[in-house]
Amino acid sequence: MKDFSHVSNFTGYMKKVREILQGIGTAGQTVLDMPAGHGKFSEALRQDGFHVTSADINKERPDFVYANMEAIRLPFDDNTFDWTVCMEGIEHVLSPSHLIAELCRITKPGGRVIISTPNVQSLYSRLKFLFSGVLYMFEPETTRHPRGELMDRGHISPMTFPSLCYLLAEHGFELELVSGDKFKRKAYMPIYGLLALVNRYVLWRRKSKHPNVVSYRYLNQRELLLSRSFIGCWKKAI
Repeated sequence: MKDFSHVSNFTGYMKKVREILQGIGTAGQTVLDMPAGHGKFSEALRQDGFHVTSADINKERPDFVYANMEAIRLPFDDNTFDWTVCMEGIEHVLSPSHLIAELCRITKPGGRVIISTPNVQSLYSRLKFLFSGVLYMFEPETTRHPRGELMDRGHISPMTFPSLCYLLAEHGFELELVSGDKFKRKAYMPIYGLLALVNRYVLWRRKSKHPNVVSYRYLNQRELLLSRSFIGCWKKAI
């Protein structure tokens, strides 16, 4: 395992996040891409006319801003970015709530935070947990303890959709949309269909008792039931 790992291709979740910015964003807006990985997502957004700051700890490219997502304070001022994008990063830190607070701090009023993370609530992940006690993408053998060194910990902090909604709402952000990347294990669709029916019934009962809980409106969407990674976009109050 490399000290700082990242994917080498332009992934499905990158394409989905790019589509969100193309649909809602405006050329000329400022975007933070962190962790920037190989920089391909930043390049794509620059082609779309956005002003992108690429930040990471991996020093992949000379124009990257050095940013440790576990630092007490990120190297950016308050209210700096129109868009703050954190794809497949929050699950790598010890304190996701602190990272979210920092992402919120550096986002402008009226700006947006986009987070993608492995979908531990997918039907596939539920099946994996049922039979193994381990969530999908959070296998213990893939983690490491840096013990003072700077290196990738691996996937150590599974985040659920309701937890992210709660943490973002704590900083004045309202959920705007939910998306996801490729579906996981399509061959299991017959099993997924049965589980989805049970899931729909249980959530319907819960929603009737708690109609004001925002996340219940989304937990039956196919993106949260089937995708490998889920993507959320939250907007900061003005």
